Amino acid sequence: MFTGIVETIGRVEKVDKGEHLLRLQIEVGSIAKGVKLGDSIAVLGACLTVTEIAATRLSFEVIAESLSRTRLGSLVVGAAVNLERAMAAGSRFDGHIVQGHVDGVGYVRRLDRNGDDVELHIRCDEELALQLVDKGSVTIDGVSLTVVEVVADGFHVALIPHTLDVTTLSELKTDDRVHLEVDVFGKYVKQYLDRILPSLVAGSLGARDDASG
Repeated sequence: MFTGIVETIGRVEKVDKGEHLLRLQIEVGSIAKGVKLGDSIAVLGACLTVTEIAATRLSFEVIAESLSRTRLGSLVVGAAVNLERAMAAGSRFDGHIVQGHVDGVGYVRRLDRNGDDVELHIRCDEELALQLVDKGSVTIDGVSLTVVEVVADGFHVALIPHTLDVTTLSELKTDDRVHLEVDVFGKYVKQYLDRILPSLVAGSLGARDDASG
């Protein structure tokens, strides 16, 4: 589990694309200290497993399922990536509960800057937008953010200067792709309602038919 509080920005050092598997080597700097093989690291919000360690360079393998749901397959050498180690048990909890399971890819509508007032507008599938609420939480490229407003096909968030300084969000441009993970509680609520509502409606209609008969 993660919190969406980015620890550092890493740089992609090597990309090895196979037919069904992508291998990434990333320079992670100081957060490599204490990392072990098999540990989980969120790379742009996607939970990946450390498969090799070479000083401050960590390697990861990305399977076809992850490639189909993320933009990791488009990373190139030199690309900047937000990084967060999995939260340790008993550590202080900031941000919000982030699973590291990317729900979908969104697209930047625009990044509005008015001095220190910065808003990031994202376009996404209606299915994802339905799981968001105003003032709720969302993760963009691994960064925990608060939703300002939800619209039918997207949403927007406000970015403080610190977030822009310590993440890759300041580099975003119109039409860039970003990883999105909606609040896990929103997922469960929607799944529950999707399963329960049809039976409730059917039961209500059946009761009316019985009463009228």
